[in-house]
Amino acid sequence: MKTIHAIVCFAVLFLFAEQLRADDSISISRSDWQALTQRVEKLEKQANNKRLTLGGYGEAVYRRNFYSSNPGRYKQPEQYRGQQYGQFDLPHVCFYVGYDFGKGWRLSSEIEFEHGGVEAAMEVEGDEGIEYESEVERGGEVALEQLWIEKQFSPMAKLRAGMLIVPIGGVNAHHEPNQFFGTYRPEGELTILPCTWHDIGLQLAGRYKWLQYTAQLLPGLQSNQFGNSSWIHYGSASMFEYKLGTTLAGLARLDFYPLHRGEKSSDALRISLSGYTGTSFRNTFEPTEGTDYQDVHGLVSIGAVDWSYKGHGLIFRGSCLYGHLNDAEAISTFNRSMPKNSNSKRQHVASDAYSCGAELGYDFFTLNPVLREKRQQFFLFARYDAYDAMARVKTVRKYWAGRQKLSLGINYMPIPEVIVKAEYCHSWINKSPTLTYNPEPYVALSVAYFGMFEF
Repeated sequence: MKTIHAIVCFAVLFLFAEQLRADDSISISRSDWQALTQRVEKLEKQANNKRLTLGGYGEAVYRRNFYSSNPGRYKQPEQYRGQQYGQFDLPHVCFYVGYDFGKGWRLSSEIEFEHGGVEAAMEVEGDEGIEYESEVERGGEVALEQLWIEKQFSPMAKLRAGMLIVPIGGVNAHHEPNQFFGTYRPEGELTILPCTWHDIGLQLAGRYKWLQYTAQLLPGLQSNQFGNSSWIHYGSASMFEYKLGTTLAGLARLDFYPLHRGEKSSDALRISLSGYTGTSFRNTFEPTEGTDYQDVHGLVSIGAVDWSYKGHGLIFRGSCLYGHLNDAEAISTFNRSMPKNSNSKRQHVASDAYSCGAELGYDFFTLNPVLREKRQQFFLFARYDAYDAMARVKTVRKYWAGRQKLSLGINYMPIPEVIVKAEYCHSWINKSPTLTYNPEPYVALSVAYFGMFEF
């Protein structure tokens, strides 16, 4: 704001000096004054026209798990009772760059580093006959999460093309660390859906008063990546340099803002409905033709509702999601028959999966006028989740793919862009007819940031 004022003042002084130089009289005509005012208004408008946006978010987490890390803990749970381990993690670090070209054209891009990214190095081993060895020093992922160009025809019609966020459910649509209380994203949707789900496609979206809509055309999922405890989570990944699009899918989302009154808009309450459908079986290079699979399409159908309320120091948000996979038994048989060196998970996959979770938090700093004026916040929260990646299956069911979780914790925001989180979580795994699984509690601490800056 100071920069804008300085520019405006400079323009006024400059034009006034020009007037004095051209005419010894210090008087200014009405027409000259109007021209001067218009030029000043034009300069002020240009100073306010911020086109470049930089930003991002990130999280650093320490977590102490009071259960075993051994994958065999579900086959023989009695052998792994009483064990624990700790972990340090950078779940997500994202960098955002956006640019407004003007005339309704806009660019947005986001690069995400998950779990610290990937660190690889080439080493020369002299004592092994001068061999060159490539070693991975750190696991993780680097992904282009968003890269799209948008043309806005009006607030009610915006056409977007490129790498898009697929806003099915609550977590994919609202995945920044200031949109959930826990140290990690809510586990249910994170487990059974791609998260953050992003795909190359087309999108038409817009908003009118209390209603916002989104429609997307996307490539279909790959059923050979479906798994027992993850359902379709890995189905949007591609091991190739491009994304297979032999089959297509569609998404629709409606966001309602019921507290809208007249010309005034309030986002304090949001209720959202979203749905996804698309075939998945033939979106692969693997041979799928033949009499045994001629009628198999692997149609994936997902329906979800999510909501958010903010007001009077309270935040209440959550989501419920249910998904169905046609031909799940045939897909399980096909995947398990693939060779070991294939990229398939070679696992049974369920026909149905669900996730439901909600969280409630109260900001105690709203009771203190001084802290409220400083825009500091201190939330005490509770969250409950229930999900099952194998809710219905005709083949082999993995009972440990479903569980319930209860979390208690705090969120402290010394400034709006920084969040310090602490959480205790207790997890109960679904009961098996033959086994009693150990509970999986943990405590976690994290610090996160989120910010956008315009230039």
